[in-house]
Amino acid sequence: MSLLILGLVLFLAAHSVRIYADDWREAQIARLGEIRWKGVYSLISAVGLGLIIWGYGMARVDSPVLWPTPNWTRHLAATLTLPAFILLVAAYLPGTHIKARIGHPMVAGVKIWATAHLIANGNVCDAALFGSFLIWAVVDFISARRRDRLAGRTYPAGGWSRDAMAIAIGLVAWVLFAFYGHAWLIGVRPFG
Repeated sequence: MSLLILGLVLFLAAHSVRIYADDWREAQIARLGEIRWKGVYSLISAVGLGLIIWGYGMARVDSPVLWPTPNWTRHLAATLTLPAFILLVAAYLPGTHIKARIGHPMVAGVKIWATAHLIANGNVCDAALFGSFLIWAVVDFISARRRDRLAGRTYPAGGWSRDAMAIAIGLVAWVLFAFYGHAWLIGVRPFG
């Protein structure tokens, strides 16, 4: 469990710099340059992610149960992740009404993903992993929206075809991951 916690600290700390030290972040970008900053940020994030994956794999073998999770919660969680996939696509597809309305759809998608997985997984390691991501996503979303308001930043929406594209790509990605990728990568079939 200690590797999982260490990975969470590294990964989420790196992704939280704008929340708790935005001025420091800007100073480091100015000092190092954007490419070097992104390199350091990516390295810390990759190490953190690797430790999360490794630590979670080890911890889930004998993690104590905090709450029971009936089999139907897996189907509910898998279904709830569909909007998370759509939000993730909308975050990177410019001009969607989804991004214009939500502002930070990827972070909103992380909130849904983490909540869905907390519903379906009741072990201590699950609570640590998904609970940490949920708390981070809530705090980051509030912080990002506040930064947008202070800067007067808005996200322009184009035609509805952009939203249709985000929904279609998100749906295809969700189907592929829910029915094939999740079992291959995680070892669990959400609908199996």
